[in-house]
Amino acid sequence: MRIGPYTLKNRLIVAPMAGVTDRPFRMLCKRLGAGMAVSEMITSNKALWTTAKTLRRANHDGEVEPISVQIAGADPAQMAAAARLNVEQGAQIIDINMGCPAKKVCNVAAGSALLRDEALVGRILEAVVQAVDVPVTLKTRTGWSREHKTALRVARLAEDCGIAALALHGRTREDMYHGAAEYDTIRAVKQAISIPLIANGDIDSPQRARQVLDYTGADAIMIGRAAQGRPWIFREIQHYLETGETLPAPTVAEIRQLLLEHLDELYGFYGEYSGCRIARKHIAWYTRGLRGSNEFRQAMYRLEDTAGQRAAVADYFDRLAGASERLEYVEAMGGADLALAG
Repeated sequence: MRIGPYTLKNRLIVAPMAGVTDRPFRMLCKRLGAGMAVSEMITSNKALWTTAKTLRRANHDGEVEPISVQIAGADPAQMAAAARLNVEQGAQIIDINMGCPAKKVCNVAAGSALLRDEALVGRILEAVVQAVDVPVTLKTRTGWSREHKTALRVARLAEDCGIAALALHGRTREDMYHGAAEYDTIRAVKQAISIPLIANGDIDSPQRARQVLDYTGADAIMIGRAAQGRPWIFREIQHYLETGETLPAPTVAEIRQLLLEHLDELYGFYGEYSGCRIARKHIAWYTRGLRGSNEFRQAMYRLEDTAGQRAAVADYFDRLAGASERLEYVEAMGGADLALAG
């Protein structure tokens, strides 16, 4: 899998997720097998470039290459300027967000809202590609609604504008994250373009990854929500793709160590106050479905300092380890049905 001059170590990419794919999470996923991780989106609004949040999102210190940064906005000139700024700050790949379905993004005509204006899509793509000398990628959806699917036209437009790779989520903006992702559109787009195509949506297991790659013909897959609290999914998928065999589940002791290391990185990155609060959602993801996890989470949410939070996590996993060497899920983990035709 190549994006411009960069050859990824495999076909597994971490999807950009606002409030999730910060530097600690990206580095952890890369360590556990991801070939690339895309940053959470950075606004093209110049008024926000110097805020603490934006500066933190643009921090790539110590990150494994290639460094891919996603930008979001609806004005071609602002998007071009944002691309240049992020390249100056270390971005080696610029990714354009035309897939986010969140209201606060779409309400300012950015993200997947852009799919209603294909002429503007073209102007943004051209402006960003011409503004920087690094590869530019695009993440988008199958369309604005099921009645207005634009993926094929946008994909061809992206290729004509010089986009280096396209990531396509198998849902429309209208679908948000409801229902099952469909892969027929991704398959059709792959057959229509020559640039690399990355399939995204509901890839939550090694078996699903293999099925999606085989069915769509995609060059790579992008994994988002399935990696929340389960960053080792990347090594599980890679092992399955290479061998056809399933890795044993990680031990309680290993997950305990991974989570504590993740927490330490979050505390160091965000500081005491924000670190404690941001860590809560990650702890919740790591522990969902586990024995006694609901009671643990309710108590953990009330903790106001990082030392107490870390100690509570360590104690919880010590108690799990006393009951079993490997994790035992007692609650349904969910998972959408695979929507493949044929």
